[in-house]
Amino acid sequence: MQKYRLSETLYTYPTPGGAFHAISNSDPDPSRKFLHGLLCCESTPKLSVETVQEWSGVEDEEGAMSLLHHVQQLTWVQGLEKPIHCPDQPLEDILPDLLAKLTTDGKVLLADNQGFYLAASGFPHEVAEELSALSAELANLNERRSSLLENNLGYKNSAWALIDAAGCSKVGFWPMYIGKQRFVLVISGLPRLNQPDFVNLVWTLSMRYAVSTLN
Repeated sequence: MQKYRLSETLYTYPTPGGAFHAISNSDPDPSRKFLHGLLCCESTPKLSVETVQEWSGVEDEEGAMSLLHHVQQLTWVQGLEKPIHCPDQPLEDILPDLLAKLTTDGKVLLADNQGFYLAASGFPHEVAEELSALSAELANLNERRSSLLENNLGYKNSAWALIDAAGCSKVGFWPMYIGKQRFVLVISGLPRLNQPDFVNLVWTLSMRYAVSTLN
């Protein structure tokens, strides 16, 4: 087996793709468990082999290092020379600003599994309420049909969308599994998830809802 060397001088930070993988499914595979552990730190950590083993559940050292190499090859993590700290403002203060940056037209909301929105930007209150209720119904439908979509049809993405006649998304719904909570990110227009603000959103929610449930 190829030997890997861990750089213990760098601070490990999830990329937007890594943050998305961590929350896009509730299946606790080793890579997702590792990313969950990373997102439950108050600041970007310097890794040790023991930490990778603890978070991922991979018992042997070679397997843990192979997993870390795997997530790095997929660009789910990156190494930084200086640490970054998780935003520590109250959720009600930080969520609207973070959410507004995740779409081209500023219309976005975050709903819980009961169909109530925690925060919204750009949507009128009545519209936000209706979209939040719809998001819970779609997320429930996705969970009931996920095995069919993935195993029989090969569709692994759990996001749903309302599309126009050209097949372009008008409003998208992204389930987010954080700790024991399920949220849905509802975005109007073109999503902008491939940026640090999405990582900060997932990181902030993980610190609030997933730290106490981390195994």
